Amino acid sequence: MTEKLFYQDSYSREFDATVLECEKSAGGYRAVLDKTAFFPEGGGQYADNGWLNEVRVTDVHEKNGIIYHTVEEPLEAGESVHGKIRWEERFEKMQQHTGEHIISGIIHARFGYENVGFHLGSDYCTMDFNGPVTDDELREIELEANRAVFRNLEIEVSYPSKEELETMEYRSKIEIAGQVRIVTVPGYDVCACCAPHVKRTGEIGMIKLVGMMNYKGGERITMLAGLRALRDYVIKDRNTKTISSLLCVKEYETADAVLHLKEETGSLKGRNASLQQKLLAYRAAEIPIEDGMTVVFDPELAGNAPRELMNHLLDRGAGSCAVFAGTDEGGYRYVIGSRKEDVRPYSKMLNEAFGGRGGGKPEMVQGSLAGAEALIRARFR
Repeated sequence: MTEKLFYQDSYSREFDATVLECEKSAGGYRAVLDKTAFFPEGGGQYADNGWLNEVRVTDVHEKNGIIYHTVEEPLEAGESVHGKIRWEERFEKMQQHTGEHIISGIIHARFGYENVGFHLGSDYCTMDFNGPVTDDELREIELEANRAVFRNLEIEVSYPSKEELETMEYRSKIEIAGQVRIVTVPGYDVCACCAPHVKRTGEIGMIKLVGMMNYKGGERITMLAGLRALRDYVIKDRNTKTISSLLCVKEYETADAVLHLKEETGSLKGRNASLQQKLLAYRAAEIPIEDGMTVVFDPELAGNAPRELMNHLLDRGAGSCAVFAGTDEGGYRYVIGSRKEDVRPYSKMLNEAFGGRGGGKPEMVQGSLAGAEALIRARFR
């Protein structure tokens, strides 16, 4: 059994230990120590990482009470090592995990919902609850959670006896064999948990619920706490200031200004589409109808314009019509149509001659190819 220093003091950043064994593994080498401050992956939280002497620790797992450290280089059995965890990352995880307890406790007390899923990743923390939460209720939960932070409550860790557990009310996702570790946020949550937590709620700094989505009939809530919440605020503040400057409005007016801009852009798109239709009609009227196949090259055509121009020309009496949009250097998109003949052979001919791709129905084919306008015209002739 590995002595777990993170239970004795979750703020242990460095420690000294002895290597009991080290063997080759898929991720490098797997070392067992007599004691460790590295928290292993578990309970929805990813493992600590850091160093043993100068050797990188990339992952940590526990099995049957033994903690295995994945290291990049081999260590000698019997060797004394100085362990050092990446403290900033560990402290962020402690902030997130303690914040999750507060949120889960509030939701359980208010709605009776259970936390049925928890994931603490490197960027976000998500919690899954087996019941619905409205947007207004989410804001109320967030406010109450931050009140718990501001009260700077002391986090209590206890190891009740089996008899004491039978009389306690506490949250737990799974049945736990052996000693149960209880983490209590006074007035907010009592939960069985194996992870390190901050000593007082004030160390969380701030809890921000940044997202919510329906998940398996309940809600998945995304949370940022402490330093992660601050980084999120810095990015959003910078973006808001940039948008404010670009739109020449106050920061708190950016949402209304963007909505107005979106409506204005939609109106302009509609007017532009109408003008494009008129221009295509004028363009079609200027193109001479040729015997057999009318071939048109236009680098400015985009979207559905090639097909619409082809239809205009067919309406004017063209027997068959091929419209190419693009350039010799960048390649061409083509559309070929007719109301009198099967145009699929034309597509096959172009694809074979110019390494193109495309096809369609007897009355219309579409595709793309790489070639020069002069050579393409020559093929039709």
